[in-house]
Amino acid sequence: MTEFGFDLHSYAHGIRLFNERKFFDAHEVLEEVWRVAPRDRKKFLQGLIQLAVALHHHSRGNRVGAMSLLRRAARNLGSYPEDFAGISLKPLVERMHQCADALERGLPLPSIPHLEEPEC
Repeated sequence: MTEFGFDLHSYAHGIRLFNERKFFDAHEVLEEVWRVAPRDRKKFLQGLIQLAVALHHHSRGNRVGAMSLLRRAARNLGSYPEDFAGISLKPLVERMHQCADALERGLPLPSIPHLEEPEC
């Protein structure tokens, strides 16, 4: 465990996979971190998992599923401090809302958010 309350190496690996656009794999790794994380960290990790799954859905043409998960992920991540576990959440949550709004209007997805990778 680390100052974040969960396995930093696995967490960093999940973030790396996300940034490589391997969204399904990122979701799998982050889900393992989520399983053993303390209760007060679970919503944060759930939000990242939902973000990865949303982008996986989008890559497979499921705009409605992507939009729904983006909104849920934004709610989960928005309940944490602006900077948490090495990620600047405020701009990330704003970008997630922009992505969900674009999908709702039938527009292309704006640029995919990049997550800061924590140092191990």
